[in-house]
Amino acid sequence: MNLARLDLNLVVALRALLEERNVTRAGQRVGLSQPAMSAALGRLRRHFDDELLARVGGHYELTALGQVLLDRTSTAYDVLERLFSSQASFDPAKESREFSLVASDYAVAVFGAEFARVVHEEAPGVRLRFTQTPITVVDDTASLLSATDGVLMPHGVISEFPATDLYDDRWVFIVSDDHPSVEEHLTRQDLARLPWVAYRRTYDAPAVRQLGMLGIEPRVEVSVDSFQLLPLLVAGTRRIALVQARLAELLAPFTAVRVMEPPYEAVPLRQALWWHPVHTHDAAHIWLRETAARVGRRMGDAPGA
Repeated sequence: MNLARLDLNLVVALRALLEERNVTRAGQRVGLSQPAMSAALGRLRRHFDDELLARVGGHYELTALGQVLLDRTSTAYDVLERLFSSQASFDPAKESREFSLVASDYAVAVFGAEFARVVHEEAPGVRLRFTQTPITVVDDTASLLSATDGVLMPHGVISEFPATDLYDDRWVFIVSDDHPSVEEHLTRQDLARLPWVAYRRTYDAPAVRQLGMLGIEPRVEVSVDSFQLLPLLVAGTRRIALVQARLAELLAPFTAVRVMEPPYEAVPLRQALWWHPVHTHDAAHIWLRETAARVGRRMGDAPGA
């Protein structure tokens, strides 16, 4: 395919048509008249040799190819938008821009809050938007990174994309401070016999894989999508949970739990900011990454390290 012959405006039209499934509404969305959008649909149909939108009764439905193109077009649009919004220079004190970062509630609490304070001081026109990491992060990393400015994620979950290291943390266990059967030190037998509260998503995978390698199969009684809720679901119960030391320290004044060392040498946790290669040379994104790395360096060693 010769990309030089393609009209990139058709990407805009295609996305609107596939999402709206209505020629008039799609035209209104992108500022085209109904005849102009109909002409764009005709060009797209000829290019793909497919109807894309098929009339069923009084409305349109996506064809099989149209359904396939729905997600791909959104990804392509996001990549193009970010590509053509790249800047040769960036003055944080004067610029107005929003950065979207994907992060767990742990990353936002431990790192994001301080990062947002620094951005507020140095770049008053810059806005940050944190969104929860989707469960598809491992299977669809490229699409996720293409649609955002970066993902806060520890090493060992995703790879093959550029990243800058932020800070180190480590894994610890928490139990209720009045737990009736846990002594001063945890044992591997404790981990096997006690019920667990587990973080449901997949990006703590290195720590979970290590448990499996040690022959420990957690008996999960409660699962939750928030790291910050783990202490609340442990307090006052016989349950146990695996959490990050920085988060445990941050929440210690508010939760009735004990922090305990693992009865094995836990895998290290190094948090990083991952991004799509399209951002690599963008001046605004370089500033974002350098500022994030600077905030990470200030955090020092992990608690108890």
